[in-house]
Amino acid sequence: MLTEAAREQMVNQQVRAWDVLDPRALDVLRRLPRERFVPEAYREMAFADAEIPLPHHEHMLSPKIVGRILQALDLSASDSVLEIGTGSGFLTAALAMQAARVRSIDRHGDFISAARQQIAALGLGSVELQAGDALTAAALGSGSYDAIVMTASLPIYDDRFQQRLAIGGRLFVVVGSAPIMEARLVRRVSPTEFTQQSLFETVIAPLVGAAVPSPFRF
Repeated sequence: MLTEAAREQMVNQQVRAWDVLDPRALDVLRRLPRERFVPEAYREMAFADAEIPLPHHEHMLSPKIVGRILQALDLSASDSVLEIGTGSGFLTAALAMQAARVRSIDRHGDFISAARQQIAALGLGSVELQAGDALTAAALGSGSYDAIVMTASLPIYDDRFQQRLAIGGRLFVVVGSAPIMEARLVRRVSPTEFTQQSLFETVIAPLVGAAVPSPFRF
């Protein structure tokens, strides 16, 4: 009962307060046991408004960021989703609760193994997990996706990911460098045309190996 109360408080006081009003996104966060994806040493922080540390100097996204991602993507039950950066697997599971298929890539094999165990225990069978480097074409797989989520930021926008969107597909990505980064929703509206919408400002760790701006010199 204490866990359920803490989860409801997380949804109402953190997620809804950050302009996440989509009832489907809120329902996922109410039903998905976030505490099962949190490292045991930080279990008491499962519902905190914080990025929870993971191995390899990585972090779980805060609940409100997950809520904003779900709301922005507006997934349908027939969508195929690519997630770049599995991490704890919590967002992976949330995506799987709304979409038909989720493919998730992470550089760290232990993240993939742990996420696979938790997702299987929840009975979410529409998830493919793979260890690999998302900056390689082979890791991205073949075909296109209705939605792509990047859980690490791009210091410089890289359009190779938007090219994997189906027509009407959406890409959630955070672009820029600390202390200010911009979360964007990129939509493919035709074979050659894309639109970008600024969603909010945040700071998350950059994608390993992503291009960075050249140092400014006087």
